[in-house]
Amino acid sequence: MRLAVYMLMALSPLMLSSQLTLDRCVELARENYPLVRQYELIRRTENATLSDIGKSWLPRIGAYAQATVQNDVPEFPSGIFPPALASAGFDMPGMRKDQYKVGIDLNQTIWDGGKSAADRTVARHEARRDEMSNDVELYALEERIEILFFGILLTESQIRQNALTETLLRSNADKLQSMLRNGTAMQSDVDAIEAELLTVRQRTISLQSSAGAYRRMLGMFIGEQVDSLILPGTEMPRITDGSDRPELRLFAAEQATVEARKKLIRSSLMPRIGLFAQAFYGYPGFDYFRSMTSRDWSFNAMAGIKLSWNIDSFYSRKNSLAQLDNAESRINVAKDLFLFNNRLNAIEQDEEIQRLLKTMEDDERIVRLRTSVRQAAESRLTNGVIDTTGLLSKITDEANASANADYHRIQLVKAIYRLRHTINK
Repeated sequence: MRLAVYMLMALSPLMLSSQLTLDRCVELARENYPLVRQYELIRRTENATLSDIGKSWLPRIGAYAQATVQNDVPEFPSGIFPPALASAGFDMPGMRKDQYKVGIDLNQTIWDGGKSAADRTVARHEARRDEMSNDVELYALEERIEILFFGILLTESQIRQNALTETLLRSNADKLQSMLRNGTAMQSDVDAIEAELLTVRQRTISLQSSAGAYRRMLGMFIGEQVDSLILPGTEMPRITDGSDRPELRLFAAEQATVEARKKLIRSSLMPRIGLFAQAFYGYPGFDYFRSMTSRDWSFNAMAGIKLSWNIDSFYSRKNSLAQLDNAESRINVAKDLFLFNNRLNAIEQDEEIQRLLKTMEDDERIVRLRTSVRQAAESRLTNGVIDTTGLLSKITDEANASANADYHRIQLVKAIYRLRHTINK
């Protein structure tokens, strides 16, 4: 009966004033964590990159102005045409060696060998990779929240057990004070109880300080004050291969990025086809004969289609692809290592859960027996059969048994949530 009262006292603060669940704390922490703002920056970067890639299909227009002096220019063979033209009344001063142009060039890509499509694919996969990297960091945040959450619950459990122990000590101290007045107890007995009371209070102060620090840290993560917490349920997850972990999605995104980069390298080997147009006003023009007879500036224009093929990429293609193959192999090794360690952790945590379940099977009976022994010791103390030291030992044993029972209960939930975090279930 007394055990039931103790358990009710231990659970009543949770039942009456609980406000925050673990899932709610995790949700608030994810919303409040500064890293969340990184998602919007990733999306903006992706949109800007895709926009720039799309603009590569827009016409490229360039304006220029130039003035040159050259050592030689086209001219008629001396001694043949100039005298004949002069005799016919034509003045042929020849082309000047100082030349001037003001013009515009226009280029329009028709086919870029698939480079822009490959660039878009790379940009999208890099954005997904960055998002997955964020997911991994936020998932690690959940583990930190769980540590703080259960740290508060475990510390508060010890505080409650200390309060129960202090109540028992105070009750027996009052009995000894009465016995001291009646001459059936010594002052040293009273002093021993009082010393133990002070020790318990010191432990309580230390635990309250720790709980306060945990609360402040958790409050910083979730962005609000932490008043009381709800102990989660103990639903046991089924052990899997951890295929739902965000780290595996990150590995997949990294592999997709590598494949996209391979396509980009292959596209760099293809020729480019485009339209071009050129117009300028200057001297000389396209009509060299006219420029030889007149040094006036003229308007000139031409347009056409152009095929270009840069073979520089062939020189580095093999090494570039080999580097990407090595990067892909490293990703696969990291993935296999993660799965191995994840599976190992899941097995270890499952064993811890089974150990706690077996340990808890006898917790209630141990508490009941320790309570019975302590009650008998109190009765013998009243009759002068047992000394104070013996009673303190029995009270400590009962307090430890009760604390262990509550500790095991919270540790079980903590272990279950650790396993759930490991396999993301």
